[in-house]
Amino acid sequence: MSNHIILVDDITQWKKGFPDYAVVAVRDYLVDPSWSNRRTLRVINLCRDTDYHSPGYYASLLAEARGHKVIPSVRTLQDLSRKALYGSELSDLDRRIEKLFRDQPAEVTRFEVLVCFGQCEAKGMRRLATALFDTFRAPLIKVELKRDKVWHITSIRSVGLKAVKRPQREFFFAAMAGYLRRPWRESRDRRQMRYDLAILYDPQEQTLAPSDRRALANFIRAARAEGIDAELITARDFGRLAEFDALFIRETTNVNHYTYRFARRAASEGMPVIDDPDSILRCTNKIYLAELLARHKIATPASVILGPDELDRAEQQLAYPMVLKIPDGAFSTGVFKVKDRTEFEDRAQTLFRSSELILAQAYTPTDFDWRIGILNNEVLFACRYYMARGHWQIADHSGPRIREGNFDTLPLDEVPPTVLHTALKAANAIGNGLYGVDLKQVGERVLVIEVNDNPNIDATIEDKVLGMELYRRVMREFLRRLEARGR
Repeated sequence: MSNHIILVDDITQWKKGFPDYAVVAVRDYLVDPSWSNRRTLRVINLCRDTDYHSPGYYASLLAEARGHKVIPSVRTLQDLSRKALYGSELSDLDRRIEKLFRDQPAEVTRFEVLVCFGQCEAKGMRRLATALFDTFRAPLIKVELKRDKVWHITSIRSVGLKAVKRPQREFFFAAMAGYLRRPWRESRDRRQMRYDLAILYDPQEQTLAPSDRRALANFIRAARAEGIDAELITARDFGRLAEFDALFIRETTNVNHYTYRFARRAASEGMPVIDDPDSILRCTNKIYLAELLARHKIATPASVILGPDELDRAEQQLAYPMVLKIPDGAFSTGVFKVKDRTEFEDRAQTLFRSSELILAQAYTPTDFDWRIGILNNEVLFACRYYMARGHWQIADHSGPRIREGNFDTLPLDEVPPTVLHTALKAANAIGNGLYGVDLKQVGERVLVIEVNDNPNIDATIEDKVLGMELYRRVMREFLRRLEARGR
C-alpha cells in the first residue's frame, strides 16, 4: 500500500490520464476511521477550500492528530489566512521581486505566479519559489504581485488542484513526483519564542504611518531574533489583547482614539507597552507640552497659551508672522502660520471651534528640523528633516497630495552635543518610552518644538545609520521589560 495519499475535493477531479497515485476524496478521509490506524503516511492536501472550519482545513487538522505528515499543515494555513500574519516574511522576498520584475514594460502592473512544490516554470523565479516553499510548506501557492512605485507581493495563498490550468499540468505533476521522491522535511524551523508581542498598526494609514511596511517587517524579524513572537494586529483585535505579553503601537496615537484604549488596557494588564498611556497623554497635547517644557526650563520658541479673548496678549508678546497650533495636531497638521491681524483672527476663530485653548508661538525659520529618536533615555537615531520645497514646514498639506522635504540621518558623533543633550532632557521630562524630539537650531541656541510619543521609524530613513540594529535595540528593550516583569 502506498505511503502517501492525495486529498482532493471530489474524486472526479483526478482525471483519466493523471498519474497513478492513491487519491482520496477529502470527506472519505475525514469520516473513515480506518485512516486513523495508518502510520508513516504522507498526505498532500489539494483541497480548494482550506479556510477555518472547511473540509480542507479539517483534513490537515486531523492528519496532524493522526500522526500523518501533511502539507499544508494547520499552522501554514493559519499563517496564510491573513496578511497581518505572513506579511513579516515578505521583506526579503519583495527585494527579490523588485530585482526580477523592474524591467517589465510600464503597462504591466500585475502578475500572478503559481508555485508547485517549491518550483515554478519561470527560470528567474525558481529561487524565489524555493524560498516561499521553505517558509510556507504548501503544495500549491499562488503569489500575486503588483507594481506601485516598485514591485511587491500583495498576497500569498494556498490553492487547490483546480488552480492548475491545463497547460500547467505537466509541470505540476513533474514537481509533485520530484517532491514525493524526497524524504520528508519539516518547514523551516522557527526559534522557540518566549514571549508574544502585539504590534498595533492601521493598514489604511499609508502616507503618514509611523512605520512603513518594510520597517514593520524589520521589527518582527528583530523580535524573533530576541525570542519574541511578534504579530501585527489592528483595531478589531482589541478583544485579543490579553493573548499577548506586550504591546507596541505603530500607528498615530491620540487620547480620543482607540490607540489610547489599547495602551490603557495593556497597562492595566501589567504588559510592557510602547507608547504607554501616560506618554500619549503628555505628548499629544501641545498645551501640556508647552507647560511641561517651561517648568523644566527647556528652551522652546516663545509661546503663549490663548483663550478666545486673548489675541491681543499674543500680539504684545510675539511678532508677526507667528505660528498657531491646535493642541492635538500631528505630522504638521493643525499648525498654521499667520502674517497679520486679519489672518490671526480668521484662523483663531476656526481653531477655537474645536478647542478651548490654542498655542501661539514665535515663528522660527530654519532650513531643517532635528529629530532625535530616544528610547528609555538613550539616543537611537538623529535625523535632519528639511522643509518641503517652497514651504515653511517639513510636510506641506496645502495641495491635493502631501509633499515632504528631504532628510538625512547622521551618526551621533556628527550631531552637536547641545542638540542631543536638549533632546534627552525633553524626553526625560515625559518618561522612559520611545520618543521623537523635534528641535530647531538657531546659531548656538537649540529650541524644542515638540516631543512625539510615536516617532517615525521607516526603512531607509531613521534606520539609515544603524540598519537592523535599530530594530533590535527596540526589541531588546521590550525583552528587558518583559524579563523585569517576570522577576
